[in-house]
Amino acid sequence: MTGRAADTYPDVFSGTYSDAIAMPKLVRLGPNLVGAAFTLMKLVPARYILRRAAADGRLRPGGRIVETTSGTFGLALAIEAALHGWRLTLVSDPVIDDRLAARLRDLGAEIEIVTEPAPGGGYQQPRLDRVARLLRDDPAAFCPEQYRNPDNPLSYSAVADLLLERLGRIDVLVGTVGSGGSMCGTARFLREVCPELRAVGVDTHRSVIFGQPDGPRPLRGLGNSLMPANVDHTVFDDVHWLSYGHAVRATRDLHRRHAVYMGPTSGAAYAVASWYARNDPGRLHVVLLPDEGHRYQDTVYSDEWLHRNTEPEVPAEPRLVDDPRDGLDGWSYLHWDRRPAAYAAGPVEAAAGGVRGG
Repeated sequence: MTGRAADTYPDVFSGTYSDAIAMPKLVRLGPNLVGAAFTLMKLVPARYILRRAAADGRLRPGGRIVETTSGTFGLALAIEAALHGWRLTLVSDPVIDDRLAARLRDLGAEIEIVTEPAPGGGYQQPRLDRVARLLRDDPAAFCPEQYRNPDNPLSYSAVADLLLERLGRIDVLVGTVGSGGSMCGTARFLREVCPELRAVGVDTHRSVIFGQPDGPRPLRGLGNSLMPANVDHTVFDDVHWLSYGHAVRATRDLHRRHAVYMGPTSGAAYAVASWYARNDPGRLHVVLLPDEGHRYQDTVYSDEWLHRNTEPEVPAEPRLVDDPRDGLDGWSYLHWDRRPAAYAAGPVEAAAGGVRGG
């Protein structure tokens, strides 16, 4: 940009779209509950991972990025790739949202769909296998590996710094767990200043992360069928499991009460955080709200769809369980008490065909 405005206000015009939206807005959701509402939370690790790889030569100018994703990490990669001139190949599966896929392609991404699930069910391992083949065919390509790259949780130091700068002290952090980056990274950095911080993870039924058996998971954006290496189980004090219908209803409640327009992953975190805040009024709670709701206009935000696809009532209180396998339905939670990963069942992603960047 040239001319007097650009010369007078150079900093105003220096940022990209991802620079402008990467950090969350802080929203008061109750007397002792603050929501960290992201436009697209996955931009935090995507920007950090790609820019570090570019700085040290692992990702070359005009180079190719290859990653497996069916959600918003792919969108974050596509935004960064479009802004910096990198080529992008994403490996996904049939559940990828049509609107998301259209936006990815419009940003220049190539999408490969894996159609055959693993013998035991699920697409995670076949997707990883396909990525590994693509990297063998193109050794110069770079794979961000969000599930095992330590730069993923490291990137959330910026989020922790923002929360501490704005709020000063935080007692309880609540958020969903998928790759392990956001909750593990943010909680670890917050504890450097707030050592008594309690971290509450939100998962969904039949995700292996906290010890449930693998199975179908209608609630996307959290949970996993393989154990991500970036999940540090010793971070978590409590773990909750919610149903898809419960998350959807909570998403609508978040919008109606607070005008915060988010997706169902955010709704799941909000449901849990609201319960903690009501029952512990003396502590300040922060909930991470990862994604906006625009992809869900025809589903979550459609009354007809809502009544047809979700249960009319959701539990008002969670049920305490002693074993993850006792919480396969409804709303359940377990005092995890910072147990190590060995307590959780499931194959570890890093030992089950994890991929490496070139």
